[in-house]
Amino acid sequence: MGKIKSALELALERTESVSGGKESIALFQAKQKGKKLANEFLSGSITSFETALRDEDDKARQNLKQGIFDVLISRITLPATKDDSESLERAGNGLCLIIGNKVFNDLMKQFRQLMTQFLDEAAEYQKAIIAQYEPKLRQKEEEIARRYGQRIKIEPMQDPEFAAFFNQHMNALKGNYQSVVDQIREQAAQYFQGNV
Repeated sequence: MGKIKSALELALERTESVSGGKESIALFQAKQKGKKLANEFLSGSITSFETALRDEDDKARQNLKQGIFDVLISRITLPATKDDSESLERAGNGLCLIIGNKVFNDLMKQFRQLMTQFLDEAAEYQKAIIAQYEPKLRQKEEEIARRYGQRIKIEPMQDPEFAAFFNQHMNALKGNYQSVVDQIREQAAQYFQGNV
């Protein structure tokens, strides 16, 4: 009959080959510190990464930069509101600082302008879609009033047919701009890799 092993013994056997050297732990901690610094930058607590980067050796600096980059690049998305636009602006500024490339800085400037255009276009799209669908909503309100003898105002998003129509058109608009977001993320990664 075989020997029965405890859970601890099994875990130790499985992790024997994993080396937890001090260097790998230090590099992991540097990356975590970079993520924390990026979040502080996004919240406005700090305005630069210069001091933190200067205090690290080359390997730790690379991991610190990687942690910063990972957080900032994850914030490069299509904005849903003007508030998102402000967060996007901070993330873009942080990427420009960490990448430090004039061409990329110019790309980010253009990207910000496109995202402002996207928000404006989305607001116009929304107004146009509602205006286009308004007669159909009024017709439904009249039908409800005729059936039940009581007038009820239907908000556009309460109507499933309108919601589907609205989402279809807004998703088409988002699709047009999502490719720009994907491109800027790819270019940021390329410039970052060249800079690390």
